Amino acid sequence: MTPAVSAPRALLFDLDGTLVDSAPDLIVAVRSLCAELGAPEPDGEAVRRVVSAGGRAMLRKALPGADDAMIDQWLARFLDLYSVAMTVHTRLYEGMAEVLDRARARGIPWGIVTNKPGWLARPMLAQMDFYGDCAVLVTGDCLPVRKPDPAPVQFACARIDVAPGDAVMIGDDLRDVQSGRAAGARTVAAAWGYLDGGDPEAWGADLVVEAPSGLVAALGL
Repeated sequence: MTPAVSAPRALLFDLDGTLVDSAPDLIVAVRSLCAELGAPEPDGEAVRRVVSAGGRAMLRKALPGADDAMIDQWLARFLDLYSVAMTVHTRLYEGMAEVLDRARARGIPWGIVTNKPGWLARPMLAQMDFYGDCAVLVTGDCLPVRKPDPAPVQFACARIDVAPGDAVMIGDDLRDVQSGRAAGARTVAAAWGYLDGGDPEAWGADLVVEAPSGLVAALGL
């Protein structure tokens, strides 16, 4: 696809699977829950692929025989296990630090729009060195609606005083692209993310980028 002609005035990132690789710590929590339940150890790669779909999706993948009531019952314990060790292995994706540095050098604010609840996202990010430069954080419980609704992207833009049309929403899930497009922002499908077998080329994003390092050229940073 054609790269952006000019750099955006703001960058908005999905969190898990886009800005950071959080799957290792989430997989540890899933495996710990399975051990508590006496269930077989799950396939970590299968769990990784659905991280962007949320906790219930991860548990369904790890516990394929469980019904929705069981998943709902175990979700709180899974999140509790995860909450005490969220940044042991979680890191920025390779190349993402350069993207943030380029944005900082050009005076371009960046923020996070995630469906992850604030009680998990905020303490996790507070433990990570790069977070000090984040201009806005919109979590899954900030508003009555979440992505793919456009409101979270619109809210983030309003908080940093940038028109949605001057911002770019970057994410590894169809919902990220849908939310950004509906808000009027440009969109980037992050093909380095978890994807779960989805085809980012089919999401209707303005750009599909294979690795974080590709954002520098694709967005004119």
